[in-house]
Amino acid sequence: MMYQERTIGIDHGNRNMKTENLIFTSGLQVSEKQPPFGDYMIYKDRYYALTEQRIPYQKDKTLDERFFHLTLFSIVKELDREKENLLGQIVRVNLPVGLPPKHYGSLYRKFEQYLYRDEIQDVVYRGQEYSICISDVVAFPQDYAAAMTVYGKLKGFVKVIVIDLGGFTLDYLLMRNGQPDLGVCDSLDNGVIKLYNNISSRISSEYDILLDETDMDQIIQDKPTDYPEEVVRTAQEMAGLFTEDFLGSLRERGIDLRSGGVVFVGGGAILLEKYIRESGKVGNCMFIPDLQANAKGYRILYQLQKGR
Repeated sequence: MMYQERTIGIDHGNRNMKTENLIFTSGLQVSEKQPPFGDYMIYKDRYYALTEQRIPYQKDKTLDERFFHLTLFSIVKELDREKENLLGQIVRVNLPVGLPPKHYGSLYRKFEQYLYRDEIQDVVYRGQEYSICISDVVAFPQDYAAAMTVYGKLKGFVKVIVIDLGGFTLDYLLMRNGQPDLGVCDSLDNGVIKLYNNISSRISSEYDILLDETDMDQIIQDKPTDYPEEVVRTAQEMAGLFTEDFLGSLRERGIDLRSGGVVFVGGGAILLEKYIRESGKVGNCMFIPDLQANAKGYRILYQLQKGR
């Protein structure tokens, strides 16, 4: 068989899996029988279907095979975009990936070894069989990778704080002269899922109304909704307090957000951009609205490392 090579950056989020072109929920169901509908792949005679039910938060994603199966799903979904060019081919996949800065030093080798599978993996997706071997895996620090997508705008700062507000965690990383300082980074259990849960609980208790995450996103971003004014006001006030609290927690850790540059990444930061800007606690700040910035940054860093 003939070989083709592809480089596919993947961001293994606890809330969403992200490639340069795709986003889907980090949820998976396994069955011996073909699902009646939905997006699924066939691997080793079992059916793997995507679901909106997220895998519970895992700091170490190598503890079972679920994130490897989600990785295979990410790869075949990317390859499906050009499947006509891959008939009868073995695809060698270079896999640039990432980890939160705080956990990078202790987990990156383990994560690379977990994903590396040089033997051929046969996967059927949407009626086509793909023969894949993951021949190279390199892990990079999250957030630093996202910052690389706007590196030209950051060169004027000696210090840059990158803040990634995700679903489950709030990560931060200091960059000095364009390089990550892994001595100044942390991962706090303070993602927007906590805000969602607090809002949902209070609105249910006080108004007997059930809100899902999409409803809350609409309200927080002040978009039109069908909910009573008092519900909207309560949810927005809680979003403002959450923003004040997480910015204050960074200040308590000696992170000065009024000097140098501050880069916000992650869906939570985009959701709360209005509240962050109005807080008065942040100086020169930039928001990266691209939720796939880390995946794109991994490819950039991989190509720089390999001299491509």
